[in-house]
Parts: sequence; C-alpha cells; structure tokens
Amino acid sequence: IYTLSDTLSLHDALPIYCLEAAPNVELVAMGDLFPERLERCRQQLTKKLGDKVKVTDEMCFTGWDAYKKVLATDVNLVILTAPPYFRPAHLRAAIEAGKHVFAEKPVAVDPVGVRSVIESSRLADEKGLTIVAGTQGRRMAHLIEGMKRIHNGDMGEIVGGQCVRIGDGMLTWSETTRQRQPGWSDMEWQLRRSLFLTWLSGDFIVEMHVHNLDRVNWAMNAHPVQCTGLGGRQARTGPEYGNCYDHFAVEYEYPNGARIEYLGAQIDKATYRQSYQIVGTKGLAYTDSGNFIIKGEKPFTYDGPQPSPVIQQHADQIAAIRSGQRLNEGVRVAESTLTCIMGRMSAYTGRALKWDWAMQASKLDLR
Repeated sequence: IYTLSDTLSLHDALPIYCLEAAPNVELVAMGDLFPERLERCRQQLTKKLGDKVKVTDEMCFTGWDAYKKVLATDVNLVILTAPPYFRPAHLRAAIEAGKHVFAEKPVAVDPVGVRSVIESSRLADEKGLTIVAGTQGRRMAHLIEGMKRIHNGDMGEIVGGQCVRIGDGMLTWSETTRQRQPGWSDMEWQLRRSLFLTWLSGDFIVEMHVHNLDRVNWAMNAHPVQCTGLGGRQARTGPEYGNCYDHFAVEYEYPNGARIEYLGAQIDKATYRQSYQIVGTKGLAYTDSGNFIIKGEKPFTYDGPQPSPVIQQHADQIAAIRSGQRLNEGVRVAESTLTCIMGRMSAYTGRALKWDWAMQASKLDLR
C-alpha cells in the first residue's frame, strides 16, 4: 500500500499512520527512485511496525519506473509522496490501474498539473475509487467544530481575514542533503533537494503552505477569484537553496468580495507564528494549531478532545474502501493547490491573476 516515498525523509511516517489507523492493513510493496532510501525506510518501518510490514525483496522497486511496477502488483491502496511535480502523473497511473490513492499535498506545481488531477479525480468517481489528500487540517477537531459555526452563519457574512505562517526556518536538513555530493548529476542533486526547486515543489507557498490556504478556502467555502502577490529571496542566497523564495505576501479576493491577506516566510530566527483570523459582520474568529475562538454575537471556544488528524485521515479512507462509500477529495485539494500556485505566479511576475484564467487558460507547465 505504500509507494513513491519522498526523496527526503519528510513523509516516511505516513505508512505508520496508515497501518495504525485500522486493523488488518499490511504494507506489501514499496517504490522509490533511490535504492538506499527505500531500504532505509523499509528497515525503519519494520523496526517500528513488526509483522505488519510484509515487504519482500521482490516487492521493492527502484528507478524511474518504480511506480509502474508497484501499480502492477495486487495492492489495493497506494500512498503517493514523491515530490509534487510527479503527483499528477502518478495519480493518473494509479487511478487507471484501479488503485485507491492517498495523495500527499500539494497535488501539482502548475495549472496544467492541476487540471490533470481534476480529470483523474473524475475518473476515480467513475471507477468507484477513493482519493484522500494529506491536508490533515480538515480532520482537526477544533477546526471542524469552528468551521461548522462559520458556515452556519454564527459570524454573519465573512468580510475579511488573515492567514499567517512565518518562522519555519531555512530547512537545510543534513549536510549530505544540503551539499552536493561527488558523483551526483544535476538531476540527482535537484531531486534530493526537491523542496528548493520550483519545478519539483512549487515553492514553499505551494509545497507547505497549502495546508494554511486550504483552511482559508474551507472557511470561505469557496476558492478565490483573483489574487495579487509579492515575494522574494532575502536570506536564501546560496546555491543549496535552489531558486525558491523565502517570503511571500498575497492578497486573495473571494467571490463575495472578502479579502484574505496571506503572509508566509521561511527565514531562520524569524518569530514563529501560524494563525488565522476571520472577520464577519457578527463576530471574529481566531484559530491556530489547537484553538478555535469566536468572539461576537455567538461566542464559542473549543475545549474538546484532539484526536490525531494524521491517523484519522487514513482511518476514514480505509473505512470508506471497506464499506464502498464515496470519498474523493481530489478536486478540493486541486483547488487549494491552485490557490497557492496563483499566489506564487503573481509574486513571481508582479501581476494580478484571475482564477478563471489560471484554471482554464494558463499553459504553464513546469516540465
């Protein structure tokens, strides 16, 4: 059930969450571009999960066509965690092969890829297959309860807000990944540093902050209609940081005219902050990693349990597969991905962009 692990170790925990989410789930096949990463991951998973890991040497696949070899086996569910550039093609291949898919976020790096994901999602519906996205915020209990109240009108009409995520740091990782090693080709170095190359990751606004902007779309119950962005490289000056920015600021306008201001940065020693404010005609909501507070005519503070969203996302998918229920988050995560891509495109070009143009007309394809 696990294939296409990221060329970094960022997502190696996903199969652990999946195997812990429900009984009678086994890991039977793995694929990765790099053999040493696959073997290291297999050893770590076996140590952690014991006999739930049934991956034999014959079911380990490496190289550019590893995903095809995994999909040719009789697995039921695949987890896609390769760099986002590969997600549209891997998703399409998995759906065509009749596999259920857990697709890590984001699901594309350009509008062409977003359109491909939407097409694959519709094909999944036709074939009765599930797609779950790695936007685990949708399964955080405090957000679920708070969003219900926003959508029920407890805050009136939403007129504006803020989305802030700063202080993640430069994300250099280890010296072996940061510094190019003797014998590495240009392609291998870029693949091993995928987060810092726009063509592979989409830049950090897409690769990481899709979580944050997905929650804004959730609160607004819509995607933006246009955006205007700025950004640049203030601290990422060395070649090890590829071509990605280290800060963005984007204004998103939603269908009702509300404007949400997004601020994102990855700079060492910057003050850490990850929070959201949503302003309505009857109240104001504040939320962060564990709180949801509404002040106004219908005040609310979440004080309930906080079950693990990273396990719940897999539990929901496995339950849907076993019961034959429809569960397809492909279009939703594709729209959240395009929200981030639009912000990056606007910041890179200095131009305001409209959603309809980006979704329907843009020919940007980072291949």
